[in-house]
Amino acid sequence: MESAGTRLKKIRLEKGITLEEVHKKTKIHLDIIKAIEDDSLINLSPVYTKGFLKMYCKFLGIDPKDYIPDYKEPQGVVSSLCATAERPVSLLKKVSLKLISVRSIPLKIKTVFMVILLIILVIGLYSLGKIISSKRQFTSKKAKTPIVATGVTTPNKEQTAKSPKTTVPTVIRLSIRAKDNCWIQLKADGRVIFQNVLRKGRTETWQAKDKIELTLGNAGGVDLEINGKLIPSLGRKGQALKNIFITKEGLRIGR
Repeated sequence: MESAGTRLKKIRLEKGITLEEVHKKTKIHLDIIKAIEDDSLINLSPVYTKGFLKMYCKFLGIDPKDYIPDYKEPQGVVSSLCATAERPVSLLKKVSLKLISVRSIPLKIKTVFMVILLIILVIGLYSLGKIISSKRQFTSKKAKTPIVATGVTTPNKEQTAKSPKTTVPTVIRLSIRAKDNCWIQLKADGRVIFQNVLRKGRTETWQAKDKIELTLGNAGGVDLEINGKLIPSLGRKGQALKNIFITKEGLRIGR
């Protein structure tokens, strides 16, 4: 024997009525109409269940008593159902989620949903892997980039071994410009060639074959230039510095 939902669906199809037309005329949500025809209307008060069935039967032009056992129409049920049917769609969706059993969802839909989730997961992992790989490559390139020194310093043995050969100057040429009065002692190749106060605004130039040894009474008061290259200030104004050695390899300050 056919169920009530099956018979209602059969009558609707015989009359050529779509589910959307039923929804528009009765204001019953589509999910509830489908649940009625699939006999899966659960978790709903019997009063509301009979009310929806009565509205659907009257729309199809059939007697509700033939489809609702022990049917007795309570007072105010139809008007209450109409008010419920006219609530916002968001509320109807919440009601439909409670009415329709999860088991009624077709297996194909579940399978498609799981496949979509799996694809999204694979794409996410692939993108994350590319980001991590790019960061590692950038870090590796950054670590391999040579550091170029801007100051005149003596390179250590490891840096000297790895660095390409450079042209070594034949002589050491030192120019000192006094921004303020500064006492200077200068030795060229071990011989003292200057020991006096270099007055403010004066510039003197010396040269040596192998080494210049310098002592400054006011390190912040002079500018040094070695073989045409300006050297940043070696100290602060008024500071005395000894054992400043200038060779063909560069400049260093001893202790």
